[in-house]
Amino acid sequence: MGSAILPDLGTEILIPACAVVGIVFSLVQWFLVSQVKLSPAGEAQNNGKNGYTDYLIEEEEGLNDHNVVLKCAEIQRAISDGATSFLFTEYQYVGVFMVAFAILIFLFLGSVEGFSTKSQPCTYDATKLCKPALANAIFSTVSFLLGAVTSVVSGFLGMKIATYANARTTLEARKGVGKAFITAFRSGAVMGFLLAANGLLVLFITINLFKLYYGDDWEGLFEAITGYGLGGSSMALFGRVGGGIYTKAADVGADLVGKVERNIPEDDPRNPAVIADNVGDNVGDIAGMGSDLFGSYAESSCAALVVASISSFGINHELTPMLYPLIVSSVGIIVCLLTTLFATDFFEIKAVKEIEPALKRQLIISTALMTVATAIVSWIALPPSFTIFNFGTQKEVTNWQLFLCVAVGLWAGLIIGFVTEYYTSNAYSPVQDVADSCRTGAATNVIFGLALGYKSVIIPIFAIAVSIFVSFSFAAMYGIAVAALGMLSTIATGLAIDAYGPISDNAGGIAEMAGMSHRIRERTDALDAAGNTTAAIGKGFAIGSAALVSLALFGAFVSRANISTVDVLTPKVFIGLIVGAMLPYWFSAMTMKSVGSAALKMVEEVRRQFNTIPGLMEGTAKPDYATCVKISTDASIKEMIPPGALVMLTPLIVGIFFGVETLSGVLAGSLVSGVQIAISASNTGGAWDNAKKYIEAGASEHARTLGPKGSDPHKAAVIGDTIGDPLKDTSGPSLNILIKLMAVESLVFAPFFATHGGLLFKIF
Repeated sequence: MGSAILPDLGTEILIPACAVVGIVFSLVQWFLVSQVKLSPAGEAQNNGKNGYTDYLIEEEEGLNDHNVVLKCAEIQRAISDGATSFLFTEYQYVGVFMVAFAILIFLFLGSVEGFSTKSQPCTYDATKLCKPALANAIFSTVSFLLGAVTSVVSGFLGMKIATYANARTTLEARKGVGKAFITAFRSGAVMGFLLAANGLLVLFITINLFKLYYGDDWEGLFEAITGYGLGGSSMALFGRVGGGIYTKAADVGADLVGKVERNIPEDDPRNPAVIADNVGDNVGDIAGMGSDLFGSYAESSCAALVVASISSFGINHELTPMLYPLIVSSVGIIVCLLTTLFATDFFEIKAVKEIEPALKRQLIISTALMTVATAIVSWIALPPSFTIFNFGTQKEVTNWQLFLCVAVGLWAGLIIGFVTEYYTSNAYSPVQDVADSCRTGAATNVIFGLALGYKSVIIPIFAIAVSIFVSFSFAAMYGIAVAALGMLSTIATGLAIDAYGPISDNAGGIAEMAGMSHRIRERTDALDAAGNTTAAIGKGFAIGSAALVSLALFGAFVSRANISTVDVLTPKVFIGLIVGAMLPYWFSAMTMKSVGSAALKMVEEVRRQFNTIPGLMEGTAKPDYATCVKISTDASIKEMIPPGALVMLTPLIVGIFFGVETLSGVLAGSLVSGVQIAISASNTGGAWDNAKKYIEAGASEHARTLGPKGSDPHKAAVIGDTIGDPLKDTSGPSLNILIKLMAVESLVFAPFFATHGGLLFKIF
């Protein structure tokens, strides 16, 4: 078997050191962004090699116009205040839920052995004594709360950074597209590195603190740690759904009345819903996405640790190989750090057409470097051979096989990213065909868009299927868990690219509202169009990793609940399977309808203001932005509860009344159907959005025949974009949380379900 080259002390130093480096790097990036001042004083400093030419450019782009700077600062403050107040309101509601659910975890897990404080024989070795069930209940509750708080903090910090950087990106756009790109990308990097490093550090510290009590009982220790993943994902669900409803209600309202009825540009300051729309980008795409990817990361780590704790690593108490998932993540931070420098320091962007390739380069560089880093980590942190728990038996595995599992996940993520880009970027034929279909009106646009979404599912599913087959063949369920971790190992770069999109979108909105020149708006639009595609890539990653994570959690649940096989032909399992496959549709119906009803209120309010405020269309009167912000806030807080309750209560109800076999069917069914709907919804929405932008930009001969803004094909494209909004920003992204959350919740409650579950089948 042998032992790992890296000593345990090395591991204890390496993981926190990498996390600290990540945090320091994000602070440095934040400092660099803060150098762009939002006050008029000293605005026209010399940045050029040649003072004379630089001065000419400054004059030309209005660099010395103090009013513009003040206006940008004022708009930025309004967006930041709106986002902060919404998140505080949301967290108050979520906080109540958090406490209630923590009590539930304690009661359910504590009652497994009737709250006894007696040591139990270990599940996998009856000769040894392990900690009592009550300890598991207490520590699972603590780790749930820790995960929940970390998730909330991750989302909140992300939102703060994004609202800090949006106006600064707008001001930098006056000096050229390269400067604006670097500001937006650096801000994204702040969020990416903070989140990755925080998630890793909190998990590492928690494991070490829990070890003080658990000692050699690693199985109990890592079972209690699964609460961390549950906490992270349950907060992400509310953040994603609440933020998604908020942003899309405002977006749909602003677009339908502003663009289609009143024929005014996007983000026009006369539009009452414009501030709410820009706030929405931050609470949905940034705070929601941050919590979501944090949840994926926490769960894949937990799934890997649970399986490892009952494999040779855990049984023989080998710390370094046991913490292999954390070592991979910590090395990932260093890899992403080097990758980020390629975008901000090594290459300079000089033209609009270089933006998208620069972002794609980030994905390729980080994946290539991470493959090499993983090979080294697998060589030094794992014994040459070891055994992995595989449904009751121990499977012999070598370290190079585990490296291949991580690599397969890593490259599958890249493939999913690029396929997503092909189907959602307006540089390729699928989106151009959708734009072309707008010639004959909105109906054909919708038909083409839906077809594109369904077709875009094919290759990602094959990529996920291949990675599942390869990783399971090599290392059973542990292989799938580390494949998911491989996909998420470059999370800092993925998040940086992802956060860059909404920041650029906000920058464009601020440029429009501050009345900046057409050329500056063109630059921010170019940044935004690239951001749209990268956001779709980010969603692809999130969905792909969610599929692998939930399968790994499913495996851990099946092991924990002592189910030897899940037989589809037994009625108990099959009814679960068919009901589970229905859940994503039920969930999507709830979220779509919530956006629809909130958008309805928003449209009515915007129309009312245009009709009743004299001088609003002429620009002599100011709209009432606050009412629109309030409509979005109230709707999203009220509407996020039912979908959240559906996801959180389903595993509990099924587990208690129908037992673990039916629950395993529900988990498998929801995973299989949820992944398909999530990919198609995200890509359909992304394609419609970029088809609209393709017509608006008019960059090619074909695009110019469809435009300009306000033409019939453009109006048809706006309608498609509006339908796609809730698909790509509310239902699609929330579904990946649904499949992960149900799996991790089932795993945490597995001891209770195995002991007391299946009441209905016991009665009859």
